[in-house]
Amino acid sequence: MSSIITLVEGFIISIGLIVAIGPQNAYVLRQGIRGRHALPVASVCFVADAILITLGVIGVGRLIAESPTFSLWLGWGGVVFLLWFAAKSIRSAIRAEGLDGDSIEQSAGDAAGGGVRVAMMHAAAFSLLNPWVYMDTMVLIGGVSVRYETDALRLMFLLGAVIASCVWFYGLAFGAQKAAPLFSKPLTWRILDSIIAAIMLLVAANLVMFQLSSH
Repeated sequence: MSSIITLVEGFIISIGLIVAIGPQNAYVLRQGIRGRHALPVASVCFVADAILITLGVIGVGRLIAESPTFSLWLGWGGVVFLLWFAAKSIRSAIRAEGLDGDSIEQSAGDAAGGGVRVAMMHAAAFSLLNPWVYMDTMVLIGGVSVRYETDALRLMFLLGAVIASCVWFYGLAFGAQKAAPLFSKPLTWRILDSIIAAIMLLVAANLVMFQLSSH
């Protein structure tokens, strides 16, 4: 497996998980639309994500690789989670609810009156006080990384996943103002959620084949 393919796989898996609508993305989007501390907020989210992904790949991922039983259970657990995530995305695509200013306000909270420190603290809270972020980064991404046989390939997978996080958070923060009208349209979310569902199903199928071939 070439390094470039591995890097791209890391990018695709990571971006598929990060793009999902949630409090963290809603907060970054809101701050970007308002033009309030977009760079520090995006930086906090990116650094937190990069650290957790790295811990997953070089820490949890390696621990899993050394434990066939744990790897087996986590691998199939990852398949179940991915299928659930895909179903959730399909349901969101069918519902196709737009993300307007009011929903951003409700899900992200209000840091408009605070300075950069308050905005960064809020970004850290949205990044770390969500139990699913640990499943996505340390467990799921770390679990997928064990399928790569060498440290060099795992490093490329890690790099691809971290690049995806960087592109998404900074792109979201600085592109929010121009993209805001699109995000208010249900059709945009229908397309996006459909793409996310397709990615999750493909990754789940890939994990199933890996589990069947290695156990």
